[in-house]
Amino acid sequence: MVNVLVFNNATNGMERHALQLHNPMPYVTGGTLTVREFRARSNSNIIWTDIRAMRAWNTTRAAWGRGIYVGAAFKRIGEGGHANQSQHYAGVSFDVGQNLTAHGRTQLRATATNVGVWSYVEPAYLTPTWVHFDARLGPPACAAGYPLLREGSRGVYVCTLQDALSTVRIPNVGIDGVFGPMTRNAVMTYQRQNGLSADGVVGDADIIEPTRRNRYNSRVSEVGQAISHFGADSANVKN
Repeated sequence: MVNVLVFNNATNGMERHALQLHNPMPYVTGGTLTVREFRARSNSNIIWTDIRAMRAWNTTRAAWGRGIYVGAAFKRIGEGGHANQSQHYAGVSFDVGQNLTAHGRTQLRATATNVGVWSYVEPAYLTPTWVHFDARLGPPACAAGYPLLREGSRGVYVCTLQDALSTVRIPNVGIDGVFGPMTRNAVMTYQRQNGLSADGVVGDADIIEPTRRNRYNSRVSEVGQAISHFGADSANVKN
């Protein structure tokens, strides 16, 4: 059984679905994307996404008109495998078409671009052997990172933050996509541990290079760097 958290962008609410791996993802039409396919190389029993990403998948799959092989989609930040600000950790990103020819990937990339539902479709020179598209947020998220978060925030980026805090061993952090008092306390604990202003807001200059003080392991250090980029301005696109 996999717990699937889905952020409803229209209602600003988090939904929880208990599903088997063979079940279709919530809001996916025609069974074209199963939980197993979306979870991909992750081993987590909790995953998350939002309705925008699932509906963007539906539109792209309908326009393509046949199955789309998914090589990578969701991944937990502690599992690694992607850039520190990766949209895969937010559950809104897909790497697909690894089984296609170069010409087939060109066609799929063009389809993803032409349907106009993805925030970002990566150019072929960056990912020549697969097609990357994602439904990252626009402003106030920076071009490449995660949005500024504070108490009252909801959604997949809160899930990513909660996952990151748990990974760097901040106690009493659950993953529910709701930035409530417990998440604020966890953020403040993290800030105090790293000599930062403990205001409970994640973003901008609030958390800068905290992991140089971290002694756990290199992956924890990378996760700390990811926390530092919530809401930060960056010119580098990370997928």
